[in-house]
Amino acid sequence: MLYYSMIVIPAIDLKQGQCVRLVQGKKDAVTVYSNNPASTAKGWELCGAGLLHVVDLDGAFSGSQENLDAIIKIREAVAMDIEVGGGIRDVARIENLVKIGINRIILGTAVIENPLLLKEACEKYPGRIIVGIDAKDGKVAVKGWVEVTGVDAKELARDAEKKGAAGIIYTDISRDGMLSGPNIQAMKEMVEVVNIPVIASGGVSSIDDIKKLKTIKNLWGVITGKAIYSGALDLREAIRISQSV
Repeated sequence: MLYYSMIVIPAIDLKQGQCVRLVQGKKDAVTVYSNNPASTAKGWELCGAGLLHVVDLDGAFSGSQENLDAIIKIREAVAMDIEVGGGIRDVARIENLVKIGINRIILGTAVIENPLLLKEACEKYPGRIIVGIDAKDGKVAVKGWVEVTGVDAKELARDAEKKGAAGIIYTDISRDGMLSGPNIQAMKEMVEVVNIPVIASGGVSSIDDIKKLKTIKNLWGVITGKAIYSGALDLREAIRISQSV
């Protein structure tokens, strides 16, 4: 079996300043892992992570960024690149995150509700805007996964690429936080419809899942959250395996 190199990206989900995980995006299904996200981020960096995925869950649900202080503390604690999403629905918020040193900005709900924002953001910050596509049965979900739209995930990815997005983060909601394994076929199909980097998210539960994802040609990376917090996945080992060909 042929394996390809990809990167493993640890995730920090912020809710009321704490590091948490949700099950399938349900805001009442919360597990708190740490009240010091900056320290958690430093720990992942020491394991060899080169990129950190941060989501402002309060922002994703409300549309306004509510964990900016925690994001600033994370930025101050680590040297690795950071990508941030959740509640980023206008250029002013993108500018604010860039000013505090965030390397990549993730747009999700805003891409559906305000298509012009993506084009404007990509023109102003080329190479730094990532589109988060969260899907259930191939259809895009928005507002912290509360609403499932009729928008086809693959069509949205193609459109994002045309408007200048630097990459796609594709999450299968049905797998997220369930430790049930990623949807390999859905990820493979998403990688094949665009020429920009695709990052897989949702369901990673073991080293075996990392190996399965590594068989997808041109898959740029994979985000892992609950698995590394629960101890089901050793981040240092996952990074080592992901980088071997």
